[in-house]
Amino acid sequence: MKRRDFLKLTSSFLFLGLIGKTFGIKSAVAAAGSASAEQKLSDTGKATVYFSRDISPKSLVKLYDKISQNIGGKVAIKWHSGEPHGPNIIPREMVKALQEHIPNSTLVETNTLYVGERQTTQQHRETLKTNGWDFCKVDIMDEDGAVMLPIKNGKHFKEMSVGKHMLDYDSMVVLTHFKGHAMGGFGGSMKNIAIGCADGPIGKKMIHEAPDDHDYSKWRSGARFMENMADSAKATVDYFSPRIVYINVLRNMSVDCDCAGVGAAPPKARNIGILASTDLLAVDKASIDLVYQLPENELHDLKERIESREGLHQLTAMKELGLGTDVYELVEV
Repeated sequence: MKRRDFLKLTSSFLFLGLIGKTFGIKSAVAAAGSASAEQKLSDTGKATVYFSRDISPKSLVKLYDKISQNIGGKVAIKWHSGEPHGPNIIPREMVKALQEHIPNSTLVETNTLYVGERQTTQQHRETLKTNGWDFCKVDIMDEDGAVMLPIKNGKHFKEMSVGKHMLDYDSMVVLTHFKGHAMGGFGGSMKNIAIGCADGPIGKKMIHEAPDDHDYSKWRSGARFMENMADSAKATVDYFSPRIVYINVLRNMSVDCDCAGVGAAPPKARNIGILASTDLLAVDKASIDLVYQLPENELHDLKERIESREGLHQLTAMKELGLGTDVYELVEV
C-alpha cells in the first residue's frame, strides 16, 4: 500500500473519531510522521537557506533546484491566490515558470473562512480567473470536503482538518509571498501551510477558534494563535516530510496579507530577494532576520505589525514543536 493511500485510510479513521480506539493505526501514523521536520543539516550543523537578491522566474527555478532532491511523484505547489486584483501577489510569470519546471505539479489552495471572494469554490474559481491563475490546473483542496490528519505532540491540537485533496499528493512545494499579516504579524511559509492547507469551514475555524457569527473581534489572536498555527502546520509537515520544501519571496512586503486585496497598505520596505530551504523554521527565521536589517524608515511599519501581534512567537512555537532549527547558514546564489 502506498504511503499516500495508507494515510488516506488513517485520515478516514480520524474523521470518524475512531483513531483513539485503534491503537495499531495510531502507532503506525506516528511512525510514518516520525521524521517530521527534522531536516538534514549542513556539514556545519546548521540548516542551509539559499538566498538570491534576483527576484525573477530564472532565479526562482534555480533556487528550487537547490532544494528539490526529495520532491517527486504528484507534486502540490501551495501558494496564495489572493483576493481579486491584489497588487502584491507573486508575479504570475514566476509562478508559471516554477509550475512548468516541476513535473506532474499542480497549484493548490483552499477556501477561506472569512467572508470574501474566495469563501466558496465558485467564488474562488472566479477570483483565479480575475488574478490570472488560469495558465494551469488549480486544485481547491477542500472543494470536496476535508479530512483529519494527526499532529504528533501538538500543543493545543491532536489533529487538524485539511482539504481532502491534499492526500492526493506525494510532495509539496510551499511557495510563499512573505509579507505582514493583520492577525499573524507576518505571513511566511509556516502560515502558508498552517492556514492555507486547513479547509475553510472546519480547519481554519479550529485555528482561529472562531465563533459562528463571523465576529472577527472574537477570533483568537496573540501567542495562542501563533501556537495554533504551528500545530496546524505540523500536520502538513508530518504528512509530507521529507518530501516538502519551502520558498519565501520577499517582494512587495505590505503590512497586510494578500487576503486584503486592493485594500492592502502600500509597501514601504524594499524588495529583498528569494529564500529557499528544506527547513521550515530556518527559512522563516532567515526571512525575519533580513527584514529586520532594513533601514528604520522601511522597517518601522512591518516591525510594528509583527510585534504588535506577537508574530515573532511563530518562530518560538515552531522551535518547540521541532519544526526545524533557527540556526542556519545563508548561502547566496
